[in-house]
Amino acid sequence: MADDRYAAGEQTRRSVLGDAHVDRSQAKVTPFDEPFQRFITEGAWGSVWAREGLTKRERSMITISLLAALGHWEELAMHIRATKNTGASPEDIREALLHVAVYGGVPAANRAIAVAKQVFADEDMGPSS
Repeated sequence: MADDRYAAGEQTRRSVLGDAHVDRSQAKVTPFDEPFQRFITEGAWGSVWAREGLTKRERSMITISLLAALGHWEELAMHIRATKNTGASPEDIREALLHVAVYGGVPAANRAIAVAKQVFADEDMGPSS
């Protein structure tokens, strides 16, 4: 069962983040963090992201909102870049971050908007102003 979750997680992770990102991440794995990497591949990607019920676009917007509200800027940027693969548009991200302002705080949303604008500019993904 765990091997099935790992395989599903690996497939989902690659479909969302892209092969290049996953390959770079896996190249950095050491014996110290291998159990953690397996855990997130099985748990986050194989048990949650791979579930039916929500689209990748919807999961992407939820993830972006949570990362922004919690102030996890590096992960936020990674998931904004991943919207190229999930179907969430810059307008979807903007709307999610407006929700963050109301429910997670204006300072978190303000910083998240700056992160999004930088990713949009760096990745040529759409509006940056």
